[in-house]
Amino acid sequence: MLKSCYLFILIICTTHVQAQSFSEKDIEPRQDTIKKKELLKSLGNGFIPSKYFNLDLRYLIKFNQYEGVRTGLGGVTNSAFSEKYRINSYLVYGFRDHRFKYSIGGGFRLAETTNTWINLSYTDDLQETGSTKFLTDKRFFQFFEPRLLNINLFHKHITKAITLEHQLLPSLLSETELAISNIDPTYNYSYVLDNTTTNSFHLSTAKVAFQWSPFSTFESSEKGIKETKDGYPKFTVQYTKSFNDVFGSNFGFSKFDFRTIHKIGKDDDSFSKITIVSGIANGNTPITHLYHAYPNNITKETILQRFSVAGLNSFETMYFNEFFSDKFATFQLKHFIKPFNISVRYKPQLVLITRFAIGDMDNPERHQNISFGSLKKGYTESGFELNKLLFGFGLSFTYRYGGYHLPEFGDNVAIKFTFNVSL
Repeated sequence: MLKSCYLFILIICTTHVQAQSFSEKDIEPRQDTIKKKELLKSLGNGFIPSKYFNLDLRYLIKFNQYEGVRTGLGGVTNSAFSEKYRINSYLVYGFRDHRFKYSIGGGFRLAETTNTWINLSYTDDLQETGSTKFLTDKRFFQFFEPRLLNINLFHKHITKAITLEHQLLPSLLSETELAISNIDPTYNYSYVLDNTTTNSFHLSTAKVAFQWSPFSTFESSEKGIKETKDGYPKFTVQYTKSFNDVFGSNFGFSKFDFRTIHKIGKDDDSFSKITIVSGIANGNTPITHLYHAYPNNITKETILQRFSVAGLNSFETMYFNEFFSDKFATFQLKHFIKPFNISVRYKPQLVLITRFAIGDMDNPERHQNISFGSLKKGYTESGFELNKLLFGFGLSFTYRYGGYHLPEFGDNVAIKFTFNVSL
């Protein structure tokens, strides 16, 4: 009996040790896998994480036609630093314009469950003329930004802003901003205002933006609301009001911007994606705050001289600064065909593309020392991309036709690289 007890205890101890060793061996690889996934996710969002501060990869190095090489450092504190407060800043230098640009900001959280934050910032930097950014587009990162390589029309701005982020519903995100900006174009431009011309703009603006994802799936936790599954369509709206004679503002105008993205098809390999963007500006609006319809073609003589990198949602045959509008709409359809299964690792994918833009401008004579066309006849281009041919690179071909078809065949054609890498 005693021997049986000893044997039973020995079996129990041996089983426990084996179970412990197996669990330890099993837990360690799982922990390593989780850490690797978190690192890849962080890199995919453009951050290199550290203990208290996440380095922002967006500021390391870029290139454009005005600054040349633009390089610097930036980042934001993480939850290990504080879950209630954050500090974010960057400092960059342009080697062609020989000028530092920077931003200093921070925020504090009012409510965790609704992800409510108040943020303050001071920014001295450049912005592309004619571009519109939605406040709710909090994070967008590419290894490099194709359009940025060829942009030459920027304006300087010094902006002091206070913003309020708030999750109204799991599917409804809102952000409000109050800002004061001093704006100086880097190019020869002036606006006729009350029979006088001015080339420096002082704006006091209020913005409110909403992003609605009614078909997405969300989870609530102690750390707030998290989107666990993308649903389509998604909608974003933004209203901007510039107040005249408020804190020295010399321009009064309003803007309304809208975007919707819809995905047709449940298969992630074969589907169609529709993007519609529109905007309208009323009042005395300088060209810095109008619309350019996302052009991505440089003004060079031959197709090969214009060879560059295609953007994600840009008009590849539309030349930079060719069109500006105070009211516009764009439609883009991309159909992703199932990748060619050549091998386990080599799977190129064909994407069929059609884009359309229409717009117009009231009182174009108010904009001095700059020439541009309208989009009232409707602009159309179509083509295809053959992606992931080699190391994430591919090729695109796009042809311009319709109301703004050009006399020379080669001027209507854009052949470019594509670049697609996902972590």
